[in-house]
Amino acid sequence: MPLYDLYPPMVNQIKTIKTILEEVRNEKELSESDGLILLSQTDETIINAIRQTADQLRQQQVGNTVTYIINRNINFTNICEQHCNFCAFRRDAGEDGAFWLKIEQIIQKAEDAVKRGATEICMQGGLNPEAKIQGRSLPYYQRLVVSLKQAFPNLHLHAFSPQEIQFIAREDKISYAEVIMTLKTAGLGSMPGTAAEVLDDTVRRIICPEKINTQTWLDIVSLAHSLGLNTTSTMLCGQIETPQQQIQHLSQIRNLQKTAIKKNYPAKITEFILLPFVGKDAPLALRNRVKREQPSLKDTLLLTAVSRIFLGKWIPNHQPSWVKLGLNGATEALRWGCNDIGGTLMEEHITTMAGAMGGTCMEVETLQQAIASIDRPYEQRSTLYEKVTR
Repeated sequence: MPLYDLYPPMVNQIKTIKTILEEVRNEKELSESDGLILLSQTDETIINAIRQTADQLRQQQVGNTVTYIINRNINFTNICEQHCNFCAFRRDAGEDGAFWLKIEQIIQKAEDAVKRGATEICMQGGLNPEAKIQGRSLPYYQRLVVSLKQAFPNLHLHAFSPQEIQFIAREDKISYAEVIMTLKTAGLGSMPGTAAEVLDDTVRRIICPEKINTQTWLDIVSLAHSLGLNTTSTMLCGQIETPQQQIQHLSQIRNLQKTAIKKNYPAKITEFILLPFVGKDAPLALRNRVKREQPSLKDTLLLTAVSRIFLGKWIPNHQPSWVKLGLNGATEALRWGCNDIGGTLMEEHITTMAGAMGGTCMEVETLQQAIASIDRPYEQRSTLYEKVTR
């Protein structure tokens, strides 16, 4: 059925939406204003047309195969100097529940992951001012990387957000470039694009006032690309941000990728991941403001579809969060523009401590069954979206 026939032709706004969707199907880049129109829809018929468009673009850009990765998530410490208003994970040193893993413990976790088929370790932690060797932060993080790579040279280490890079540089009074290049030389394989939250300083001043600002996040990610370190990209959605701020966030991510490609940087953004806010056990101030314990699947799915349409050919890999949405919600997101279902994780603390109900570990067979349930083929991938052969 032609897209236009889905809508009553007398409604001018729907005619506009029809035109928008037809243009993006014909590879026209979605503007911020048109993206906001799509994100503001409430009519189920229109939303389904947006979903169909996102799903069609997904098929055109990356095909029907759904990928997954066998990985382990390691949070090496939850001791953190910052007090983000969405975070239930952080602790002060000496506080009940605070931890700081020894390198030997991290190696043991990595060894267990390798035995279970992992190709990646994803490692992030709180900003612990005591994480130093002889009074300097960078040697500590360097030792973490070197120790893991010496023990498991074929394991891809995906670690250290832009916030952590800034923290290390600040503590040691050195440049971001020195931090990135030292860790890359030590064996760091790629960097998670977390700590982005929402790339709008009005929002950041409320939900994470101590974190780096928008421009610093963008600068560090772009620098990583120029120095040959691939990153991911994320958005913490469904808290206090507006649809306008969501679109602005997507626009800045898209521009970042355009810069990496047009300047022929040796690295770029490999994927985009929506991270819906989980409020159940989040700090009280933000929880009272949002008034929702678990993410809205409906809102997240619409944003998932609009993200696929907006980012277009620039960032073709999109992943939902089964930890935050549950496996059923993440599987449904595969029909709204996502082409990857994420990783096994093996353990997850940050979102779980906020009250998420998605779980902390997925078996490979469980992910495969979820993908097969929507009649799509599946394939294991590497961190950089290369096929894994065994």
